[in-house]
Amino acid sequence: MAEDGRPAEVPLILVSNRGPVGFGRGADGARTMDRSGGGLVTALWGLVAHSPALWIAAAIGDEDARVAEEAGGGEFALPGVGMDTRGRFVRIDPDTYHKYYNVIANPMLWFIQHYLWDLSNAPDIRREELDAWEHGYLVANRRFADEISAALEDHPGAVVMMHDYHLYTAPAVVRERHPGVFLHFFVHIPWAQPDTWRVLPQHIREAVASGLLACDIVAFHTRRYARNFLMTCEDLLDLRVDYEAMTVNWRGRDVLVRHYPISVNAERFEELARSREVAEEEGPILRRRRRHLIVRVDRTDLSKNILRGFKAFDTFLDRHPEFLEQITFFAMLQPSRQDVDEYVEYVAKIRDLVSHINTKHGNTDWMPIDLRFESNLAKAVAAYKHYDVMMVNSIFDGMNLVAKEAALVNERDGVLILSKNIGAYEEIGHFALGVNPFDIEIQARALYEALNMPRDERRDRARHIREIIRENDVAKWLDHQMRDIAEVREARAAAPAKAPKGRRRATRRAGSAPGT
Repeated sequence: MAEDGRPAEVPLILVSNRGPVGFGRGADGARTMDRSGGGLVTALWGLVAHSPALWIAAAIGDEDARVAEEAGGGEFALPGVGMDTRGRFVRIDPDTYHKYYNVIANPMLWFIQHYLWDLSNAPDIRREELDAWEHGYLVANRRFADEISAALEDHPGAVVMMHDYHLYTAPAVVRERHPGVFLHFFVHIPWAQPDTWRVLPQHIREAVASGLLACDIVAFHTRRYARNFLMTCEDLLDLRVDYEAMTVNWRGRDVLVRHYPISVNAERFEELARSREVAEEEGPILRRRRRHLIVRVDRTDLSKNILRGFKAFDTFLDRHPEFLEQITFFAMLQPSRQDVDEYVEYVAKIRDLVSHINTKHGNTDWMPIDLRFESNLAKAVAAYKHYDVMMVNSIFDGMNLVAKEAALVNERDGVLILSKNIGAYEEIGHFALGVNPFDIEIQARALYEALNMPRDERRDRARHIREIIRENDVAKWLDHQMRDIAEVREARAAAPAKAPKGRRRATRRAGSAPGT
């Protein structure tokens, strides 16, 4: 706190559904503060290591709510988080949070943006979904906007950086209350093509898009996702889009649409790979491995395409029985969203398929797939260090940092098999084996090619990938965004205000059916 008792000045206000830490109680009853998981939080830790920040997030557990209450609903210290990071919780009642998170954000928006719906059967937009939008998602986003507004009163001039699909409508509320604020929004998952958004009722999809357009910069991991957003604005909102400048004109402002490929903190991750905790996990992996080791590390999310990866391995063993008893597929999977029926069913399907493959090809001395359901970073990194083949075959992914982490620390010149539909493919796909994630035969052939690739080629591919990751680490990802924010702020401060331009062509959608 400043000497006058007001919150210390911060240049950045970060906003995400989940914060950097979660509070709880230990066995002795003392309060604990544990680092949150996930790639988004990990990336933002890199930001707060370089800049003072206020991090606004939802109070997830009971102890989070107590911390917020003790802070009088305001800011509180986060010792050990960044160079000077403070926290502020958004308190949302459980029923509202359920509608916001479990009905709309997950699965509705997540499924749309990852192309996961079987549209012949789902989703059904019923009263339940419409109610969850109106009394869940919109209410929760207004609560986030309330806390952002309160923080801006304490920190006038701060840049607000909002993150991910949970918060699409909050920027419009903040803009209405603070017309001069600089709003930056980063979407960390794919942005689907325009027609995919037609799954949603018109008033919902337009609220999503217009909420983002209230920002000064809307950012994605890849140019493809940025272009998809521009096409959405053009096709569904009939707005003036400049594909060369990557801008959308919205209510007299040119909104910048940019792409910044996220990465890892290369130095710290390599340090982790050399740690004692990782070394202790390497022993069991090395003792169990056969001549060849395939690895995958994922959440049990439908978008990760785990079933087709195992089916490709099954096909590979059918085609190449000479690898029987010479290879192990080590798969460490973290159960995800087990309160959603589709995810519970998916885990059951994974177990059944692995059992079938192990029974079909294995024997009393060897099981082809070593399946683990757990979250253990040290064990995952130990597996990264020793794979011959790393399989990342997601249906779609915003980036997928597993591919970068694994390639960075691998010590065996392992080969990456990468889905062409993930963000990482734009950066390192030239030195990986790219696959269509729906084509099991292609993936099976990629396994064979990887395992038979000449040593020199393996070494050259692995070296180039490591160089790209080290060169384009998370610091560069953050620096590029901060540079663009500074340039836009300076340019707009020097430019006269523009009159609103409205829609691109008022007659374009004349005669179209409402709600299309």
